[in-house]
Amino acid sequence: MSTFFYVLLAFIVGVSVGWFIWGRLRGELDSLRGDLDRTRGERDRLRADTDRLTAELEACGHTRADLERRLREAPAASGAAKASAPAPAALVSTPAPAKSASAKPAAAKPAAAKPASAKPAATRSAAAPKPAAPKAAAPKAAAKKAAPASTKAATGKADNLRRLIGIGPVNEKLLKGLGVTSYAQIAAWTAADVKRIEDVLNFDGRIAREQWIEQAKLLAAGDEKEFARRFPTAGTASNT
Repeated sequence: MSTFFYVLLAFIVGVSVGWFIWGRLRGELDSLRGDLDRTRGERDRLRADTDRLTAELEACGHTRADLERRLREAPAASGAAKASAPAPAALVSTPAPAKSASAKPAAAKPAAAKPASAKPAATRSAAAPKPAAPKAAAPKAAAKKAAPASTKAATGKADNLRRLIGIGPVNEKLLKGLGVTSYAQIAAWTAADVKRIEDVLNFDGRIAREQWIEQAKLLAAGDEKEFARRFPTAGTASNT
């Protein structure tokens, strides 16, 4: 009887221990399955991110190729625009004296024609030449007013335009191609001149933003101290 009792007790203990061990192993197995599911989810997410980044990289490659194509086409387009566009009126220095020279004969011609047609009345022949004087003086004054800035720039020595913030080797070459070689020319630009030059150089308000005219006025006046105070980055590597 006692032997049967011990056997039964050993069976019950064995079953209990086995059930306890199986429960722990089952918990570990469930935990491992959960980790496996999480790992698979991370793998799927990483694959999706990889596909998205690959698509973005391809889009960046297409954009880069398009930009390189535009950069290659830009010099040809700017050269054609430069060849077809007329030079700004403020940069042409020679026509100013020619206008005054051609205006003199035009004003003097009516003065000479009036006395010939006014033979009957002596008073008319005496009064006729008077209006010719203001007519000839007006073009002469306009020619004198328009000529100084351009003729001075044409006859003076070329300045180092790269001292101005915003003018690098490329812009300096383009400006010299338009006849701009001195600070005085830039300092004398009007709003209409700035618009024409920006149209030729394909700028968009850059001259006003970088204050080319203010810089040129200081350099043309020889005010190096004020120029260095207001534009401390001029002449440095960050100039352009």
